[in-house]
Amino acid sequence: MNVAELTKKRQPLWTELENLCEELSKRSSKLSPENVNRFSALYRAACADLALAESYHLPPSTVDYLHRLVAKAHNQLYRSQSFRWNQWYQRIFVDTPKIVFNDPCIHLVIILFWGLFLISAFLAFDSYVWPSFAAQVVGQEQLDIMESMYTGFDSGRGSGTDWRMAGFYVNHNASIGLSCFVTMLFVLPGLVTLSYNAVSLGTVFGYMFRAELGDASSNFQNFVTAHGPFELTAIILAAGAGLKIGLSWVKTNGLTRTDSLLRTARESLPIIMCSVVLFCLAAILEGFLSPASSKYLPWFFKGLAASFSSFLLMFYFIVLGFPDQNYDLESERDRWTRAV
Repeated sequence: MNVAELTKKRQPLWTELENLCEELSKRSSKLSPENVNRFSALYRAACADLALAESYHLPPSTVDYLHRLVAKAHNQLYRSQSFRWNQWYQRIFVDTPKIVFNDPCIHLVIILFWGLFLISAFLAFDSYVWPSFAAQVVGQEQLDIMESMYTGFDSGRGSGTDWRMAGFYVNHNASIGLSCFVTMLFVLPGLVTLSYNAVSLGTVFGYMFRAELGDASSNFQNFVTAHGPFELTAIILAAGAGLKIGLSWVKTNGLTRTDSLLRTARESLPIIMCSVVLFCLAAILEGFLSPASSKYLPWFFKGLAASFSSFLLMFYFIVLGFPDQNYDLESERDRWTRAV
């Protein structure tokens, strides 16, 4: 077959590919699944034709044409996607809260964390039920340090210090969440780590809320109120995501352990993203709002900030996350898995 016959035979395929490229160049245009498959086949064929044209030294005009055609098809095949607000809205405000709200690992972590936290806080607060509980859990020396630190804490600080402390809190809060997340990958160590943090935090909160501590107690309450909801929720989400991934080693649903781990890690991404966002928000509040002196910013405003943040959390994870009869949660998890 001579060059003319080869070019005449392949020309209709090249023209078809060029027409599909023109159609794809229009941002509002979408190809049907059949045309997408056809486009892929024509692109591969054009690449093969270009290789043959260069190998057999076909006329320069034919080689140049194929170069331009392959380049145009390549740009359409691997072009960047436009930002789609409706898809982001669906992911952030519809899919993510439902995934978090309906995850059994999150339910387990919530029960474990808040159960131990509240029990420890009660035992540390009530000096009659178990007088030495707080000292036995965190140590009397640590309690004395806490009292001394918060006795003269309500003096405010400079804006430069606020910025430095906000960065410190991002690192510190993230380290707590990261320790819960990583140890939860091995399940039992994670449950121990989460339980330890819940008991320690609950004990400190309960003890520092004692009225007999005077200024130390009021200053402590003044400091922790605003950022508490975001920080504690972020810890729970980090632990829940880690537990979800850790259990994938045990419950594989017919997959290999590696495939089960990778699939569950992708499914856990929305939970991890929520945890990261909440840690950052908590650090901002802890760096700028929480340390503000009560002389200039009364506790009422910090309580208002805590109430508003708690409302946002409940609205996002409970109201938006509540099961919908017409919503297919498993399909959405699969969509997240394919998108990552």
